[in-house]
Amino acid sequence: MDETMVAQVRRFNRVVTQQVGALNDRFLARDRPLGESRLLWEIGEGRDVRSLRAALGLDSGYVSRLLRSLEAAGLVTTQRGAADRRVTLARLTGDGRAERDLLDERSDALAAELLETLPHRQRERLVAAMADVERLLTAATVRFAVTDPDDPVAQHCLRAYAAELDVRFDGGFSLDRGIRADAADLRPPNGLLLVATLHATPVGCGGLLFHDAGPAHLKRMWVDESARGLGLGRRLLEELERQAAEHGAPAVRLETNAALTEAIALYRSAGYTEVPAFNAELYAHHWFEKVLPPWE
Repeated sequence: MDETMVAQVRRFNRVVTQQVGALNDRFLARDRPLGESRLLWEIGEGRDVRSLRAALGLDSGYVSRLLRSLEAAGLVTTQRGAADRRVTLARLTGDGRAERDLLDERSDALAAELLETLPHRQRERLVAAMADVERLLTAATVRFAVTDPDDPVAQHCLRAYAAELDVRFDGGFSLDRGIRADAADLRPPNGLLLVATLHATPVGCGGLLFHDAGPAHLKRMWVDESARGLGLGRRLLEELERQAAEHGAPAVRLETNAALTEAIALYRSAGYTEVPAFNAELYAHHWFEKVLPPWE
């Protein structure tokens, strides 16, 4: 990794932690540090502790300590879920909601104070840069993993994929009518399914079908609407290409529907060339192929 880039990230982190008050044990002049205040905000109208840990990227022991402190202050209650006793639910008390409202007011004031120190043009630059950094930092937290197609996370993605195509395609879409890519096809050694997660929430997937020494066949490419604009589609595609090359495929082939204009633009910009139809996929209007460099 470039040492200059690493040093810039560290400088940025130091400036941000100081500006937002992360170094102060009394965040926004309240009697608790930033961690507890952030947890109050994340709990909102009620949330299970497991999802809190995933959203904030914190270990269970630390979250438990934060919750115990907030409970002792009368701001939060926790209880086991009625349907699943393994789930712990956290909720704000009346005092907790009032404290969160106060923190929101003071956070707004802190942000306004920061912006007021700058002339208008620099305010616009700062806000635009912050939005860009937010997108990039969010993108950096996405994780990719080869996942069994029957895993609940994978099933969520495949259902969402089919549901979106059913809305976007003229005449709808059904997995049963297209070229088969069942669980057995998307499981090694026949193929694989790659799932992208953001804070443990599934936000994208893509599958490969392997054909001995022939081109790999890309299927079930999907990115959740909430994660679009993060460059996730391209990263997912690049990771699938890497997986295909690692398995010895000389190329990747895919077919797509004319309604998926964003996907078509992505494939073309990623080096895919339109080729004659190589299968009888009912829903396809375009067929693409990309030759892969040898895997090393």
